[in-house]
Amino acid sequence: MEIFETCHDINSHFDLGQDADGREKLIRLLDYHKQKDLTYSPLVNHLIRQAGLYPYLNLDTAHWSDRVAHQAFKSNIGAGAHATLHREQSAILKKLLNGDSLAISAPTSFGKSFIVDAFIALKNPKNVVIIVPTIALTDETRRRLHQKFSKDYKIITTSDVDLSERNIFIFPQERVFSYVGNTPIIRGLDK
Repeated sequence: MEIFETCHDINSHFDLGQDADGREKLIRLLDYHKQKDLTYSPLVNHLIRQAGLYPYLNLDTAHWSDRVAHQAFKSNIGAGAHATLHREQSAILKKLLNGDSLAISAPTSFGKSFIVDAFIALKNPKNVVIIVPTIALTDETRRRLHQKFSKDYKIITTSDVDLSERNIFIFPQERVFSYVGNTPIIRGLDK
């Protein structure tokens, strides 16, 4: 693979407003770098920044402005941990912090968990309701959030638990309806 030509092609897609195509080709280029154990050039870092994929910047070869972008998109994700979010994660987090209600459907590895964790760490809400697609994901989410937030929140995954002052509810969609209407904290989900 000729890296410079590939970078030129990716940049052309971005210039033409074909961001999805440019991003897809960039991800393939990053995979090629990983397979061949190649260091990112400043040009590759520039394209990563242009695509808004800030977590993937190689800070060892990044221009100072790329390092600033990487730092600017870093967020507290709970328990003293920080992670750099990509542009879409950051946009969603901003809407949540502004009080917007969102339903988010994104592919695996998009980083939805980072968004949830950052929201809880930054906003410190009294109660959080997380609806997950499967029972297995309920337990995985519970373990992750328990490690980060159990000293401040009661983590609830079943409807027969006494509530605390601050709660994080984690339910698969079929289980959440057993709580709706029975608990003042999450009334309104039935509307």
